[in-house]
Amino acid sequence: MNAESTVIAADPVGAPSALDRPFPRAIEVATLSLACVVVGGVWLGAHTVMTTSMTFPAVLLAVAASLLAVAVVMVSRVKGFSWNTFRRVGRWALLAYCVSAGMIEFAFVHNKAPHNVIQVVSGMLVVFALDVPFLIATTVARYHQD
Repeated sequence: MNAESTVIAADPVGAPSALDRPFPRAIEVATLSLACVVVGGVWLGAHTVMTTSMTFPAVLLAVAASLLAVAVVMVSRVKGFSWNTFRRVGRWALLAYCVSAGMIEFAFVHNKAPHNVIQVVSGMLVVFALDVPFLIATTVARYHQD
């Protein structure tokens, strides 16, 4: 097929394209959640060999989990969102990030990190393993037109 024989179907009059549809700031909220997890993870990685307070990383974990929940609710209220695409993309991204999170968890366990550090790291890795696939799947599904 050449370029002249390709026919592009026009949108019905008044139907916004995927680029023009309003979309909540869920991507930004989820990215902020990811930033909290990364900062908390780096902080924990730097402080695992010494006795230190877990207040800062625990607060970051709570904020990250709350922001991710808010982002999920924001996306769940979008009319015409391509949930099939979200699931197809999200499950493979989730698989990949669960493997990554598992390897990071193994590093902390293998290096005999204190129990309280393992608990907070595990929570952060759960949020991380959900956050990135959510971002990927939401971005793809947002621009996919059924």
